[in-house]
Amino acid sequence: MLSKKLEQALNDQIRIEAESSQVYLSMASWAEVKGLEGIAGFMYAHSDEERIHMLKLVKYVNERGGHAQISELKAPKTDFGSFQKLFQELYEHEIFVSESINELVHVTLQEKDYATHNFLQWYVAEQIEEEALARTILDKINLIGNDKGGLYLFDRDVQQITVESAAANPQA
Repeated sequence: MLSKKLEQALNDQIRIEAESSQVYLSMASWAEVKGLEGIAGFMYAHSDEERIHMLKLVKYVNERGGHAQISELKAPKTDFGSFQKLFQELYEHEIFVSESINELVHVTLQEKDYATHNFLQWYVAEQIEEEALARTILDKINLIGNDKGGLYLFDRDVQQITVESAAANPQA
């Protein structure tokens, strides 16, 4: 049985995961209309992944005797200026999500809910991967600078990152 404090914290994380899915969906749409098909594909896949993260939390809360709340979401921005800024925002958003997960883990320890603590370790590991991926992408973007040929290759290659990570981690 979840404590009320932990149930609320988990419901807050459900909203964050849902909003993350929307943020990446908006990024995908922006990239697609800019002709950046690879980046769009990467962001669409990322959006789907965040929704799966949300659903895992919903099912967990309900299975543990709580009630997962599906709440109103804050609308994401629709213009990102440049693909560099878009990926900088992705990185900053992943840091925000990591901080949120860490706070949630802290609540599990305060509430002495070790089952939920254990459940959340998957999210902790996932966020380490997400941040590392975003940092790697930003490093590649910094190498490109304003080179159009580099952008073309990056756009093509970023889709491979999606395919490779999905193949390496099919349960995500």
